[in-house]
Amino acid sequence: MKKFIESISNVWKIEELKNRILITLGLLLVYRFGAHVTLPGIDATQLTGLAGQTKNGLGSILDMFTGGAFSKASVFALGIMPYISASIVVQLMGIAIPYLQKLQNDGESGRKKINQITRWLTIAITLVQGPTYIYNLYRTLPSNAFLLGFNSPEFLFSSVIILVTGTIFAMWLGEKITDKGIGNGISLLIMVGILARLPQAFIQEFTTRVTNNNGGPMLLVIEIIVWLLVIISCVLLTMAVRRIPVQYARRTTTGDYEQDLAGGNRQWIPLKLNASGVMPIIFAQAIMFIPSAVAGLSKSDTSQSIVGAFSNMFGFWYNFVFATLIIVFTFFYTAITVPTNKMADDLKRSGGFIPGVRPGAETSDFLDKVMSLITFPGSLFLALIAVFPAIVVSIMDVQQSWAMFFGGTSLIIMVGVAIDTIQQINSYLLNKHYDGLMKTGKNRKAVA
Repeated sequence: MKKFIESISNVWKIEELKNRILITLGLLLVYRFGAHVTLPGIDATQLTGLAGQTKNGLGSILDMFTGGAFSKASVFALGIMPYISASIVVQLMGIAIPYLQKLQNDGESGRKKINQITRWLTIAITLVQGPTYIYNLYRTLPSNAFLLGFNSPEFLFSSVIILVTGTIFAMWLGEKITDKGIGNGISLLIMVGILARLPQAFIQEFTTRVTNNNGGPMLLVIEIIVWLLVIISCVLLTMAVRRIPVQYARRTTTGDYEQDLAGGNRQWIPLKLNASGVMPIIFAQAIMFIPSAVAGLSKSDTSQSIVGAFSNMFGFWYNFVFATLIIVFTFFYTAITVPTNKMADDLKRSGGFIPGVRPGAETSDFLDKVMSLITFPGSLFLALIAVFPAIVVSIMDVQQSWAMFFGGTSLIIMVGVAIDTIQQINSYLLNKHYDGLMKTGKNRKAVA
């Protein structure tokens, strides 16, 4: 513990790192402040119906990712999610469109063009989602909540412009955090929005368990222990890698592969257990709202039962189909994002080879086989974490708002972003000859 405290104090001894952390905190504060600024023309005291709509279902997920801005009819009501949607679309289109494939291989210049395409697509998506959000306000809020009049064209036009501007500003904040701060800015904005709901969710659970005497403090302690164990499991899932040993005919250094300095030319390829990250959950979650939407077009008993089953995020059939989709999408996303052919070609060009495996096509097949073998348990583990909120609700009768932090997209995002940010801070400390946050050791004097 003493070494950890010393490492935290060392963070503030590095001027550049200290400034980056302060810039990051300042920009995150601006984002959180904007989440509480209501759209002009809406009475902030009349948002009770909108808050009730976001307690369950898709609304609760959107409200969590925007840090409560969705339920507050804020200028940041759409948050950074249109940018995430645009990024996913561009990434998937890169598989089929040769122009985007060329840009992906053009290095820094290609990356800048892809970022520009993503920004323009973000604006297009927001122009579609903005009027949809305003239409939802018309359906949810009472007519006296609109100060400019119900269905006012002036309110619709100005609100859509403000929502688009809010998303662009949030995207700009995320990019500035990445450039001038510490960590991935877009991911930090999402994580901060999720964490903003954590205190309220825990207070509600505490009130239910202790104040209302529903289980008592002992059950609350058990819940916290289970929650910590799930977090540890997410950390292990995020950090787990399968190391493929590599040997080189000559001494080379490649940026894509880690090197064992003590072993000279002995290196390895780190294949992640969960190479797809949180993307399979996001894809599966988007698909899960289609059956209820399609079934809702019919008034038959079968259709209504389907709507009921797929509208309950904590029901059995919803989570069974959800878990199955996650496993399928994990294999799909891993296959398109882990270029085993390119890895094999890079090894061959640099004079490297996997012991006992011939360079070229045989190496590619070997890497693909290993990737498939480790992806299967990784997908099962990811699916289990995704449906774990429903498990704790069913077994421990946990409040749904608090159960959302026991797994799913929110927990994996928080763990992944926290690990990435700590690793960046750790690299600053090690470069200045301080002990890192993730490894204890003897403190050394900083190098000017």
